[in-house]
Amino acid sequence: MEEAFRGKNVLITGGLGFIGSNLAHRLAAAGAEVLLVDSLIPEYGGNLFNIHGIEDLVTVNISDVRDPHSMSYLVKEQDYLFNLAGQTSHMDSMRDPYTDLEINCRAQLSILETCRQFNPEVRIIFASTRQVYGRPEYLPVDEKHPLHPVDTNGINKLAGEWYHILYNDVYGIQSAVLRLTNTYGPRMRVKDSRQTFLGTWVHALVTGEPFEVWGGEQLRDFTYVDDAVDALLLAALSPETSGKIYNLGGERSISLMELADLMLTVTNGTYNIHAFPEDRKRIDIGDYYADFTLIQQTLNWNPRVPLSEGLQRTVTYYQQHIQHYL
Repeated sequence: MEEAFRGKNVLITGGLGFIGSNLAHRLAAAGAEVLLVDSLIPEYGGNLFNIHGIEDLVTVNISDVRDPHSMSYLVKEQDYLFNLAGQTSHMDSMRDPYTDLEINCRAQLSILETCRQFNPEVRIIFASTRQVYGRPEYLPVDEKHPLHPVDTNGINKLAGEWYHILYNDVYGIQSAVLRLTNTYGPRMRVKDSRQTFLGTWVHALVTGEPFEVWGGEQLRDFTYVDDAVDALLLAALSPETSGKIYNLGGERSISLMELADLMLTVTNGTYNIHAFPEDRKRIDIGDYYADFTLIQQTLNWNPRVPLSEGLQRTVTYYQQHIQHYL
């Protein structure tokens, strides 16, 4: 699959972040001409160590996707744009809704306008989130589920999705949307919960501290980052995905308590159970796991990495490199 990108020009926004850098490693190894755009704003997960080992195979441009002047230059002559830049913290989106609006909504429109003016032939894959569904009315959640976001982040990501679909339908700028769910693995942000609560669990385990489980009964599904990258690459190579939205998911659903116990089978550690904080409970979606039949049938995508194996790989990575993520 990666061989198809050899010699192609690929732009990754959020390229020094978690998913973007894992994608960059795959594409660089395949011989693509990879340009990484990242603002390196401390709160958003970009980390230069994430491209350790491929520094000489990629080009890095420290820019903010909110700047149309830099983006108009950067999108030119790109064959593919993996649009992964975003503000991911649900709590931050509620504390500072205007910044979330700028990054997850207005910047997405600006990127698309830039592509329309300077590179309408580019093919775009946009990374969205399961947060757009809100609290599930039924499980598993498929793409036909009602959309009822419970926080500012979900509303702005939903707007970002539909800008991509609109520009696909009206201007012919080929765009597909993937709704990600609890992606985890090496190179994720672990020093706080801005990206995923699982990062804070890994951080605690690797540094010898107990981690906290809030509630514990909630059901979730998890996608290992290599599987998410597979989906991004498949969607980019398949013209039939243009104008479509797809769920990603995991091999199975699991309660947070069961997940905590599974974590302790891959490394030594302890955890404490706490009541769900009230400020987070107000925007928590409860149980969630995805129906990813559509992408399974369209692209033959399936999560390949079992949860236990993915957790082991993740913990091992941070045992070796935790100093670069603190």
